[in-house]
Amino acid sequence: MRHVIALDVGGTGMKAALAGASGELLHQVRRPTGRERGPDAVVEGILDFAAELRAYGEQRFGETAAAVGVAVPGIVDEAEGIAAYAANLGWRDVPLRRLLADRLGGIPVALGHDVRTGGLAEGRIGAGKGADRFLFVPLGTGIAGAIGIDGRVESGAHGFAGEIGHIVVRPGGTPCPCGQRGCLERFASAAAVSEAWAAACGDPEADAADCAKAVTSGDPNAVRVWQQAVDALADGLVTALTLLDPRTLIIGGGLAEAGETLFTPLRDAVRQRVTFQKLPSIVPAALGDTAGCLGAGLLAWDLLTSTDRTEESA
Repeated sequence: MRHVIALDVGGTGMKAALAGASGELLHQVRRPTGRERGPDAVVEGILDFAAELRAYGEQRFGETAAAVGVAVPGIVDEAEGIAAYAANLGWRDVPLRRLLADRLGGIPVALGHDVRTGGLAEGRIGAGKGADRFLFVPLGTGIAGAIGIDGRVESGAHGFAGEIGHIVVRPGGTPCPCGQRGCLERFASAAAVSEAWAAACGDPEADAADCAKAVTSGDPNAVRVWQQAVDALADGLVTALTLLDPRTLIIGGGLAEAGETLFTPLRDAVRQRVTFQKLPSIVPAALGDTAGCLGAGLLAWDLLTSTDRTEESA
């Protein structure tokens, strides 16, 4: 059976799969990233993991994987196949595509940014399926974005497209590690809500999920904290939809797990802010934490499709 290797490398864990031609995950496995062992060991762990997956595929399906797709965090030079920088993994300018191709006997390798790769899956086979223009915004430790156009995701001229978390929504506000003040992710990420709620309720262990529960029970402090986050998020999203005019706005990440506790006030807040803009559908992400792996598989199949076309035209 023809298949590809899909790898989603995170700060703490790696998710991997063998993916079939229609995107289905035929075999899934996870393991720690092992960043405490240092950046070189993380890279070696990725290479070993991929080699194990190739061997498993050969044994299970009777042929070598046709390609590999890898999603990694940080700054990614997708065209050159280089993992340029990832603060949480400690690496700089890792030629991951070449290293994987060398380890795996020269099979084609596609390298992608983790959020854009997850967005590719959500847009093509998840919550944005059928939408010609979508914006995927995961609300986790930070806030990122993936701009979807006709089945692909735009990376930008320098690999920074979609960084909606660094739109300034509160000028002069809370300092952000990026160097600006008042960035969206300092007010509306899951981490920001956790921090605000812990301060408001006096429990340093309280997090965004606890805040959402308190909102549903009518706690006025929780409602205040939650609404401040929703208002900041709506301000950032309206800026984004003014620029991008997406048909579908997909919200994922930890904060989206609150369901309608988030989506009902968020839809209202966005609706109140738009004037001439067309209101997109605002929907929860559908693929959960498998989005990165599914997207990595799609990157690999896309690579094969473009290779096949090149060979046919030669």
